[in-house]
Amino acid sequence: MIFTKTKLKDAFVIDIKPLSDARGFFARSWCQKEFEQHGLTPRVVQANLSFNYKKGTVRGMHYQAAPYEETKLVRCTRGAIYDVIVDLRAESSTYRQWISAELTADNHRMLFVPEGFAHGFQTLTDESEVAYQVSQFYTPGAERGTRYNDPAFGIRWPLDVTVISEKDANWGDFQVSP
Repeated sequence: MIFTKTKLKDAFVIDIKPLSDARGFFARSWCQKEFEQHGLTPRVVQANLSFNYKKGTVRGMHYQAAPYEETKLVRCTRGAIYDVIVDLRAESSTYRQWISAELTADNHRMLFVPEGFAHGFQTLTDESEVAYQVSQFYTPGAERGTRYNDPAFGIRWPLDVTVISEKDANWGDFQVSP
């Protein structure tokens, strides 16, 4: 795997290293040792799948509160998405900054989302599918979010929003910690 640091502290874009032959290719999409070598949380307790019918669908921006913060390894297994993360760690040098990565079934690229980050995505194609491995079990009481268009971050989404849940559309404005 090829780990590329992003401008956000502790966040990585991860590309596979395909070994190709006449059949196609083989590549690792997960290796505990390689994650540990890059100082990343190698714990995986749950794998989630998100299927989305329409291009322009937005899911996010989600995170879990302490002590249930989670890391995510996100990849698109069908179609394409515009994946976004925001650093919500008040002590971080990249606090309130965001990045995006285009993840597609064709590029096999993944995004590592550290603890303390909000995560969301917009589908770039109809019938997209997103798979993520997470380091913490889903804990309903710890579920948090910030609106996809919260002015505190100024995220620029590539498409008009066609579908969004009522819950995601109505998260409150981000509150800066005192």
